[in-house]
Amino acid sequence: MNEKIDIRRFYRPIQPAVNQSADGVTYSEIWPDSKLQNLIYCYWQLKTTKKLSEQFNYRVVADGCIDIIFELGNPQENAVMGFCKEFKEFPLYNSFHYIGVRFLPSMFPQLFKINAIELSNRVEDLQLVVPHLSRFISNSFSDRLNTQEIKKLFDSFFLKQASQSKFDNDNRFYAAIEIVLYNFSAIDIEKDLNTGISPRQLRRLFEFYVGGTAKTFGNVVRFQNILKTNLSYESLQKTKAFLDAGYYDQSHFIKEFKKLYGITPSKAFDR
Repeated sequence: MNEKIDIRRFYRPIQPAVNQSADGVTYSEIWPDSKLQNLIYCYWQLKTTKKLSEQFNYRVVADGCIDIIFELGNPQENAVMGFCKEFKEFPLYNSFHYIGVRFLPSMFPQLFKINAIELSNRVEDLQLVVPHLSRFISNSFSDRLNTQEIKKLFDSFFLKQASQSKFDNDNRFYAAIEIVLYNFSAIDIEKDLNTGISPRQLRRLFEFYVGGTAKTFGNVVRFQNILKTNLSYESLQKTKAFLDAGYYDQSHFIKEFKKLYGITPSKAFDR
């Protein structure tokens, strides 16, 4: 893997995941081996600490990543969720323990030679996409494992996979990605991303490796950077931080935020 490609340096996707008032549900992230951190953002787990009295709705906000997901007690049913240009919501039973792997943008297709656009806005059976990874999960995981054992299994598998994978280290493409990540406000695709690739070729590469166009990916990155401000909605209004991020006005910001998060910014930031 070319060490010059370091998406993590520019981008750390946020998943608010669980409302802090959701009693009995916890979400945590575990860092992979340091040699994998330019490929995988984190391993994560979402689980109940007690049996819930009702169904739990898990909201996944748009983050530009591709995730593997399975329930620890039933690893045979594993799935992959592609790049999403809007939020997704999943109704869960009143007792669960989900495990996930969140790949940094473009890295899942690099590791497994999968066209990301075919997974865009979808959740697909992993067996149909990467059969040997699906088998590894099915045969290696169970609810008897603790967090460190889960991390060790994943680290071992992905270190081996990375050592056997040939990466397309097109500096022009990754220069375009870094421009989007670093300059997360509104970008002129043809002017600002002129890294030596034609607009048509750039679109093809973003769709293959990320799962959406550079513009769609940029919208998600801009939204994620708003989440990182950790401001109250009142502060966002006063400072007009959404204008600095490239939104035309407050109406544009609210509409785009709701599409990517699932609720309005006033509800999301003032909890």
